[in-house]
Amino acid sequence: MALPGPVRGDSGVLNRSGGEDRMFDMGGGDRGSPPGLPTDGDLGAGGAASSPRSRRALSRDKQVSLLSSSFVLKGDATHNQAMVHWTGENSSVILILTKYYHADSTKVLESSLWRSTDYGTTYTKLNLMPGTTIVVTSFYICPTNKKKVVLVSSSINERDQMLFISTDEGSSFQRQPISFTPDSLIFHPKDEDKLLAYCKEGRLFVSTDLGRKWTLLQERVTKDRVFWSVSGVDVDPDLVHMEMQDTSGGYLYVTCLIQNCSDKMVTAQFLGKIDHNSLSVQDDYIFVKVTTGNRTKHYVSYRRNEFVQMRFPKYALPKDVQIVSTDENQVFLALQEWYQSDTYNLYQSDPQGIYYSIVLENVRSTKQPEENVLIDILEVRGIKGVFLANQKIDGKVTTLITYNKGRDWEPLAPPTTDMNGKPVSCKAPDCHLHLHLRWADNPYVSGTVHTKDSAPGLIMGAGNLGSQLVEYKEEMYITSDCGKTWRQVFEEEHHILYLDHGGVIVAIKDTSIPLKILKFSIDEGQTWTVHNFTSTSVFVDGLLSEPGDETLVMTVFGHISYRSDWELVKVDFRQSFPRQCTESDYDSWKLTDLQGEKCIMGQERSFRKRKDMAFCIKGKSYTSAITAKPCQCSETDFNCDYGFERSQTLKTEGDRCFADFWHDPDSPPDDCHLGHAYESSTGYRKVVSNVCEGGLNKQQSAKQHTCPLLPPRGLQVGIKGQMLAVEPGDDITFIVHQEQGDTSSTKYQVDLGDGVRAIYQNLTVTDEPIQHRYEHPGVYKVTVKAENAAGHDEATMYIQVTAPLQEVHLEVVPIAGRNQEVNLTAIVLPTEANLTIFYWWIGDNLQPQLTLQNSLLTRFPETGEVSVTVQASNGRSMVQDTKTVRVYDNFQVIPLSFSQNLDHFNPNIPEWREDIGQVVTKILAKITGVPQESLVTMVKPGLPTTADLYVLPLESKPAKRSVFVDKRIPAIMQAFNDNNVSFVVRGGLQVLVTLTDPNAGYHGGAGGPGVWALAVIFLISILATGSFILYKFKRKLPGSRNVYAQMHNEKEQEMTSPVNHSEDTQHIIQGNHSGVVLSINSRELHSYLTS
Repeated sequence: MALPGPVRGDSGVLNRSGGEDRMFDMGGGDRGSPPGLPTDGDLGAGGAASSPRSRRALSRDKQVSLLSSSFVLKGDATHNQAMVHWTGENSSVILILTKYYHADSTKVLESSLWRSTDYGTTYTKLNLMPGTTIVVTSFYICPTNKKKVVLVSSSINERDQMLFISTDEGSSFQRQPISFTPDSLIFHPKDEDKLLAYCKEGRLFVSTDLGRKWTLLQERVTKDRVFWSVSGVDVDPDLVHMEMQDTSGGYLYVTCLIQNCSDKMVTAQFLGKIDHNSLSVQDDYIFVKVTTGNRTKHYVSYRRNEFVQMRFPKYALPKDVQIVSTDENQVFLALQEWYQSDTYNLYQSDPQGIYYSIVLENVRSTKQPEENVLIDILEVRGIKGVFLANQKIDGKVTTLITYNKGRDWEPLAPPTTDMNGKPVSCKAPDCHLHLHLRWADNPYVSGTVHTKDSAPGLIMGAGNLGSQLVEYKEEMYITSDCGKTWRQVFEEEHHILYLDHGGVIVAIKDTSIPLKILKFSIDEGQTWTVHNFTSTSVFVDGLLSEPGDETLVMTVFGHISYRSDWELVKVDFRQSFPRQCTESDYDSWKLTDLQGEKCIMGQERSFRKRKDMAFCIKGKSYTSAITAKPCQCSETDFNCDYGFERSQTLKTEGDRCFADFWHDPDSPPDDCHLGHAYESSTGYRKVVSNVCEGGLNKQQSAKQHTCPLLPPRGLQVGIKGQMLAVEPGDDITFIVHQEQGDTSSTKYQVDLGDGVRAIYQNLTVTDEPIQHRYEHPGVYKVTVKAENAAGHDEATMYIQVTAPLQEVHLEVVPIAGRNQEVNLTAIVLPTEANLTIFYWWIGDNLQPQLTLQNSLLTRFPETGEVSVTVQASNGRSMVQDTKTVRVYDNFQVIPLSFSQNLDHFNPNIPEWREDIGQVVTKILAKITGVPQESLVTMVKPGLPTTADLYVLPLESKPAKRSVFVDKRIPAIMQAFNDNNVSFVVRGGLQVLVTLTDPNAGYHGGAGGPGVWALAVIFLISILATGSFILYKFKRKLPGSRNVYAQMHNEKEQEMTSPVNHSEDTQHIIQGNHSGVVLSINSRELHSYLTS
């Protein structure tokens, strides 16, 4: 499913033309449709105490006859909003709610409810409470039984709140007083009598009898973050998903049953707190995000299994993530990477929604009010796998189309002639067709591109011919073969409506002046007929059709002047199509892409279309698809797997997928346990929902591996909430996290620093981490040692029992000389933090050195590994970072440089620098035969990208510094001089590693801050000026005006709104992590005491 559209104040807003603003809201009870959008149908017409004014028109040699009827809703000229709904399928009942919305007070001051029982020929104004003035603010229609209607209303002074409930399409209403003011109602997707009611103050109520009795479910619930159970996924239909605030002010994802949802009965489905407004339940998937410090991690649960961190390319470092759709067993999302400002990259997931691969870069985005973001991506409805997108590169916007769900993208082919049949000068590859992919603010007119599920292959949109999209050009183009060939039909933008599965196309000019003509086509836009739908020109506010795809009746909603009553004009095509279509009335056409390829998404598909001169109605039983024949699998049926990309620069490699430099395809997955087997990726995965059979299998050559016993790596110990200082007697929750390595056969020793110790075997992730309480003030050293037969790791943290404490990054050389000065530097984020005290813990010394500066010069008197920890305290917050420095009597240092093109991909964060260093070390060891353990490449912070190569002394051949001769150095120097050290980064770009000064040779390292210290000091000076922000770099992207569009998923409604995007997220680094939580409370610890 696609996400609902952005919130725009009140539900669905239509600005009335011609002066004073008039707004036209669509109500509906279906939670699947956003407020303000048509759910089933759309608009009827009528006028109480007024006779219909009719017009009949003949066209197409008197073969097409149209009947137009005008109706006026008298007495509502001051009402500036309206909500319209047909109450049932094949029903003649229409409800219209008009109201006067006062923008300054944000209240509805007057309302009228109109009802028609004859398909909009006449209307009756309903009086719900004779003798009493009430205000109806909205109404809701049950999605599974449209005869059931619930009105939300109040007395004129708002003292009394009430509902009016109908089970007979509004023929009669039962008044039901309520004790709360509902902000919105949410019908159950299956059970027609179950309702949720959300109030602005965060209270959530439930009713199981269509609103007659209500029970308080929960308080402190987040608006728009409440979801009924999903049929076929959630076991219990009475389950409710919600985001709620706990007593400490944090937010949790919880579920409960409507029968009992007290605090004791809610179940936390995610361990720990989540970001506000981050819960989303869509189809098989549930999404949450968690921000810690300056990094945000995104998590997904597939079919209600455990939450797993979503894996994006490691250095995407997303600033924002927008879920676009979750249908067809796949997550489609837009991700704004660290260097992007007005574009997003499109990614697709595996079926579980965990691993993501890029499908298109630099799709244009537009920022909207209230932090909403609109992405220029639109799904062509009716044929799965077809999308349109606007790509923005160097300020130039071009329209692309894909037929295989993003695997391949191509520009649109221009038409050969203009609308008058004259040849056009636009020829590929210098000129193409480009379309505006934006959705209308008004929910009752079409957007700039119009497609429909029941009219496959039919696309109509506004745009221009040329080398790029031009904002002010909105010529209308149409295709009936899904984008292969296009025809121009109008010179200006028109609002479009498809009737009878696209058998009739209606167009009304998009203009601010009054109109009285419309245009229609019965041959898929090849010819158009003009029809006067009214004798008096009207300002058009909406163009709508009845519910159901088989309809041949439409309504124009408007007004003659800005002070006039609402006027509805019904246009009826039914008498022109007197019979139902038979097979002889149809032709067939085969779907092909722009290259003429018939095998698309693994199958050949044929569709039927009505013959041009067949005056028949396709009707309710019409199906467009005729045949679907599976194809043998080929290269185009496979996309790059997670961690792989196609090269944009190495054209000779064709469609080959390359592994990104940070990704090792043969590394075992996180859940790989000793004795189990796993399969390494070939770099390819079949496009999700592709149905090809046999033929080529790009995944077949995958290697089988046995899960090795991995040593624990990346062990971390922290406190829930990230606070490193507490008050005596506070309850502390410790969390242990292990990034890599086996957990089932690993022994964990825990020392809490106050005499409490414990040993664990076969540690697993549980919901109950370690809880402890320090009774006395002081500094406590907490250590966790993890050990198995393959290796060990240790994590340390210091707890100051004084006051609650918060993050810092320690910059230090990895290799240092004994008794030589070493510069320790702490980079604090945010950079404007002041009054910060720095605690420096060196080695095992429990007495730290304190400074008011963020750097410290120190010496290491002994060789070996020395742990250095820095804590930065600012008021009641404290953060820490730990690094290990290896100290030697002597070592060699070789300065290195990189190709300038690497700077373009340098986000200047520690983890990226570490990965680049490891790549260089690995390549150099392979070329020279020098053991990898004796080489360390340290990439320096800042730009341009440089590094130091440390050549460590041979353990088996100690020598004094004065006479030490290392035969490894010439081999290393030769490798660099021969330009043998290189690697490939994103997009297949080759990066060469060279000596900074080939003639300078190398120098011995006996310590000293050297070049590294100067680089760090330079970095600090830049930070002090505020001109450099670590972790966040902006790549220059020329700006231009923005146009937006979105994937949309229409179920029953004629139109839907753009994707509703959440607020911007912060940066994130994606790695391969597995969480480990120690499960025991402080009492249980005593039973595990060990010396």
